[in-house]
Amino acid sequence: MRDLDRIFKAYDIRGTYPDELDEAVAEAVGGAFVLVTGSAGGTVVVGHDMRQSSGPLVDAFTSGAVAQGADVVQIGLVSTDALYFASGHLEAAGAMFTASHNPAKYNGIKLCRAGAAPVGQDTGLADIRALVESGVPSADVPVGAVSQRDLLDEYSAYLKQLVDVSGIRPLTVVVDAGNGMAGRTAPVVLAGLPLTVVPLFFELDGTFPNHEANPIEPANMRDLQAKVVEVGADLGLAFDGDADRCFVVDEHGGIVTPSTLAALIAERELLREPGAIVIHSLITSRVVPEVVLEHGGKPVRTRVGHSFIKQVMAETGAIFGGEHSGHYYFRDFWRADSGMLAALHTIAALGTAPAGATLSSLLAPYHRYEVSGEINSTVNDPAGRMAAVEAQWAGQPEASLDHLDGLTVSGPDWWFNLRASNTEPLLRLNIEAADSATVDRIRNSVLTTVRENA
Repeated sequence: MRDLDRIFKAYDIRGTYPDELDEAVAEAVGGAFVLVTGSAGGTVVVGHDMRQSSGPLVDAFTSGAVAQGADVVQIGLVSTDALYFASGHLEAAGAMFTASHNPAKYNGIKLCRAGAAPVGQDTGLADIRALVESGVPSADVPVGAVSQRDLLDEYSAYLKQLVDVSGIRPLTVVVDAGNGMAGRTAPVVLAGLPLTVVPLFFELDGTFPNHEANPIEPANMRDLQAKVVEVGADLGLAFDGDADRCFVVDEHGGIVTPSTLAALIAERELLREPGAIVIHSLITSRVVPEVVLEHGGKPVRTRVGHSFIKQVMAETGAIFGGEHSGHYYFRDFWRADSGMLAALHTIAALGTAPAGATLSSLLAPYHRYEVSGEINSTVNDPAGRMAAVEAQWAGQPEASLDHLDGLTVSGPDWWFNLRASNTEPLLRLNIEAADSATVDRIRNSVLTTVRENA
């Protein structure tokens, strides 16, 4: 068996194929997953992305799952949020084979219980790993059945029930699928709307011949930005490899921050359900809780990461949750994240705005702060450097400190968060302030301490 330390992450299984993640591991995970989720005698739904290794890994996982008595419904080439839809729609545990935005040599497995409930280290993933490590026991049960089903039309129809796209005006939209799964899902979801869709890299190709399918990196947005300006589009949409994240550019080719989009969607959801709770991760812009309060909602701050957001959404009944990373979570989508729902919200907001409105003008009220972007520092002693930064700021009268997730230091019109990476000797710094001079001052001060004797 492979070195499981390298592939079992906090929220999923991920590694290079075939040296870290291969068919033997996938088959063992399939059997363990059925045992941990209690799916014997029930159904497991399985989808996959366009990577060349995904098909063989799906077949191996299926063999392990049916050997433990589960019926497997294979839904083929889908986005991760389409897999979550299938899990909720069919009330079945699910497995999505994808490495999301990682390079071509990687693959992985995202797992969920029935109703798209997350499976992370504390909610079953550690148990699955233990079974794989010790050897999945043989089962004295009838072998499950395998079937295939196409759910994309049902997925598309369900999304359009959640976002009212009726009555929108004609728009020109450039969509960059990055050779990932949006190349399959976007044409289905956007069909029938009054949109002129300009496709970029819709061909499914797990080698990513044009650019990495990781829109959080500005370099991977340049093709989209240029095409929006070239064709005079109203907006542009970029998706990551498994299309569970969506990034947006305005009519000038300017990149819209995920916090700005989260504020827009939060406002729209609060119009639909006044007084609702909205979740935001602690490194999302202050504009998100401000907008929620301004529109009568209740903002709730949580740690970074989908398992924490989904847990708090379940505990509070929150209608929506947003993260700085471009993940957007919807209560009525089984609290799962969906890049396509975020895209539909953006299209609906612009398409129903007053005549002459542009995306940049629509979003201008949400541009209230300057941000640093995430700054990573490689250090030998992350805990020691964190402690040094805390000591540096603890005595300053304008600063308040908390430890919800790493170290957050807040002032009247600024804050910064310093967090350790879960997988690398890195400290991640995010800063927000009322002006760029304050961002620069805080960045220089914190990084001097972080990188001292690094």
